[in-house]
Amino acid sequence: MAETKGARTSLRLAESMLELIQRHGYSGTGLNTVVEHSGAPKGSLYFHFPQGKEALGEKAVQLAAAQFGALVADSAQESSTPAAVLRHVIDELAGMLDAGDFQLGCPVSVVTLEMGAQSDRLRDACARAFESWISPVSELLVSHGHPRHAARALATAMVSMVEGAVIVSRAQRSTEPLYCAAQAITTLLEPGTEVSA
Repeated sequence: MAETKGARTSLRLAESMLELIQRHGYSGTGLNTVVEHSGAPKGSLYFHFPQGKEALGEKAVQLAAAQFGALVADSAQESSTPAAVLRHVIDELAGMLDAGDFQLGCPVSVVTLEMGAQSDRLRDACARAFESWISPVSELLVSHGHPRHAARALATAMVSMVEGAVIVSRAQRSTEPLYCAAQAITTLLEPGTEVSA
C-alpha cells in the first residue's frame, strides 16, 4: 500500500523533531521550529499530533529506536560474531559523530536525561527504545552460545556502555571513548582478545 500524504507529513515532522533534539535537546526544541524545519504546513502539527510536543517527542524517540535497531540488525547480517557486530556498530556511530562535528547525540539518552523525571510518557518511550536494542542483542548472544540470563545482563551492559561512550565522545570531541568501550565489551565477549582502537 502506498504511503499517504498524511503519513509522509507525520514522518517528516517526527524526523525534524528527532534531528532537532539531537542538536538542541528536547527542551531546546520548540514546535514552531519543528514546523519550520520540516517544511510541513503550519496546521499539520496538531492535526497529526493533537497531544502536542510530548506526542511528537514520543514519535521521535520511536523513530530513533527503529533506526538504531536497523543498524544493529544490518550489522548482524554482515558480521559473523557478536564482537564483529559491535565493531560495525561502533564504526557507524563514530562516523556519525565525526560527520556531525560531535554535535549530534543519541536522542533517546537526551530525552531520558532531560525529561525522565518530568514525563512518564517520554520516560516510558525511552525505556521501550532501550529495550528494543537490548532484546535483539541478547538474542544474538544466545544464538552464539551465551546462556540466556547471562546474555541479557551482557546485552544491557553493552547498550549502556555504548550510550555512555557516545556522551563522553561528544564532550571530548573524540571517537576514542567509543573505541575504548568497544575494546572493553569485546574483552567481555571474547576473553583474551586484544582490540586496537
